[in-house]
Amino acid sequence: MTTDEGVAGPGCVLMVVGGTSGIGLAVARAASARGDVVAVVARDAGRVAEVAAGLPGPALGIAADVVDGVAVERAVAEVLERHGRLDAVVTTAQVMAYGDVEEVPTEVVQRVVDTAVMGTHHLARQVLPVFRRQGGGTLVVVSSLLAEIAVPSMGVYSAAKWGQLGLVRAMQAETRHERGIHVCLVKPGAIDTPIYHQAASYAGSRGSAPPPVITPEAVATKCLAMLDRPRRAADAGPVNKLAVLGFRYLPFVYDRISGPLVDRVALRGPSTDDGPGNVFAADTGREGLRGGWTPVGRLRRADGKARWRRRR
Repeated sequence: MTTDEGVAGPGCVLMVVGGTSGIGLAVARAASARGDVVAVVARDAGRVAEVAAGLPGPALGIAADVVDGVAVERAVAEVLERHGRLDAVVTTAQVMAYGDVEEVPTEVVQRVVDTAVMGTHHLARQVLPVFRRQGGGTLVVVSSLLAEIAVPSMGVYSAAKWGQLGLVRAMQAETRHERGIHVCLVKPGAIDTPIYHQAASYAGSRGSAPPPVITPEAVATKCLAMLDRPRRAADAGPVNKLAVLGFRYLPFVYDRISGPLVDRVALRGPSTDDGPGNVFAADTGREGLRGGWTPVGRLRRADGKARWRRRR
């Protein structure tokens, strides 16, 4: 429920966008377990119904793509019709593409950017007026370390996240004098989720989680902390600040080492043909809480042992 200060503490009505996999799924499960009423929003109707049914508390599954503004409007309206209020929204929705900027098809670039920027815009247009009418509410946007740095072969994803960061920072400035309304940002580094298996790739190799890798549950804890005690931004990752410092203040060193590091730790997956991954449609068969990555970036096999991915 929302307090007099607009803080969405335990027991609130919470919409989790991108709530069927990875960080979003971790948020939905943790929020439901602590007593929140959860609305799970993602692209595939069957998957959102499955996830909602598996939560321990009251939950609703809504199929909507954040790129579709009308669908977002309907999703918010459905929550309000069912519960009468919407105390908080956590959005983790994002798709990813690997490849040099000139190699990634225009339509893939557009979709990756639209998911981050237009998706956040569509949500803000719908939920901020709701928060004002009811006297408060919290919007938590899960962004990325790559909203503050850029690396080779992930320029499209960085562009999407840089744009999203600009939008969120503007909203924070625009709402700073509105009592009870909070716009928060969580910036994870590498997370053990399926996104690396689902991403589009035009780099000749599948992506891998670069170490150090943290769990989606750790990021979910950061998100729920934002609901209980909102603040502007929080990092989720042990080397985020160091990477940002290198990018900003040692650009010549950063540029020299970033390419080889990407090749060795982010694009060490097996060779693959170019393809859009889940950019245009949900890949529900690959969705889940985790992607099988160890903290040092090894990929666990079916027998439980871990290995480094290597290109074939």
